Amino acid sequence: MIRAALALWLLTVPAMAQEERIVAGLSQTSVAITADFSGSEILIYGAVKREAAAPDEPKLEVIVTVEGPSTPLVVRKKERRAGIWVNAEAVNISRAPSFYAIHTTGPLDDILSNTENLRQRITIASAVRAVGISDDAEEAPSFLDALLRIRAAEGRYILNEGQVTLSEDTLFRADVELPANLTEGDYRVRIFLTRGGMVVDALERSIGVQKTGMERLIFTMAQDKPLLYGLLSLLLAVGAGWGASTAFRLVRL
Repeated sequence: MIRAALALWLLTVPAMAQEERIVAGLSQTSVAITADFSGSEILIYGAVKREAAAPDEPKLEVIVTVEGPSTPLVVRKKERRAGIWVNAEAVNISRAPSFYAIHTTGPLDDILSNTENLRQRITIASAVRAVGISDDAEEAPSFLDALLRIRAAEGRYILNEGQVTLSEDTLFRADVELPANLTEGDYRVRIFLTRGGMVVDALERSIGVQKTGMERLIFTMAQDKPLLYGLLSLLLAVGAGWGASTAFRLVRL
């Protein structure tokens, strides 16, 4: 029994000595959306903490993902009928990230195995497919592919391979640009260390995105007091129309 325990301990020591852990931080943990907000840039930086020298092979890689709040949506297919484009089939997606960015030290297919991707849901497609599609339409995968293409074109889904810098297998940094059309909520930041396609450590942080000032007041009023919001909108529209009419008459005189 003692010999078996000693043998087990000797086997676990090398593995423990090679453990690598992430120590990371963010340049900011909150983003304020104001009237002149045109986007923001988040610096994600950190180091790899280890108890022994890093192995030469397989090579250490870093993957950083930033995921925005998920919302339900409907993806519709347009068809040309009688010379007019109309909505045809539609697929309901229970939830899809409003924003998803991936930054890596190298080609994602080379540094992440399919097994780890399925387990961690790192790639954009796996992050969306993870929540499932509520409809059983045969063409559901094509609708999902269309969603990925559209949001990639809008700058909502981003894959930047080779954009994470890693110095001497220890220090890393990634500069993630957040677009102007951000959705309010908590943005999930995940950092992965991989070797040979396998995840050896992961760390998670969050960034809060919130409207401030007049934008926040208008948004809150529209959500909590829709009647008052509607009346104020009507008064503003009437006032703007009256002001434009008065100015036009003065110009004619």
